[in-house]
Amino acid sequence: MAKNETRLGRINEELKRQLSEIISYELKNPNITGMISVTRVKITPDFKYAKVYVSILNGKNRNKTLEGLKESSGFIRSRLAQTVNLRITPELVFELDDSLDYGEKIDSILKELKGQNK
Repeated sequence: MAKNETRLGRINEELKRQLSEIISYELKNPNITGMISVTRVKITPDFKYAKVYVSILNGKNRNKTLEGLKESSGFIRSRLAQTVNLRITPELVFELDDSLDYGEKIDSILKELKGQNK
């Protein structure tokens, strides 16, 4: 079982790398704004679906950007099929990764508490 998990881990990393490149350099959707980074990819064991977690910085409208990614998923998937050698190219499901926002929120709370203690 561990062997399969290592393989999935390697595939997740490769997908993450390729998706970052495709989204950064090849997408030309006007709805997609800001700096988008693929933070994590989680493929299902049957390779049918891949959840792609993205973090959007400086985007005009995050929801619009996420919608743009979903609209472009066909193009992204076809480019992925050309670059990654898998029998099945997974269906891409984009999710917003808000862990950076969460981290910033905690950071500001800590700074606020630190200021109160002085």
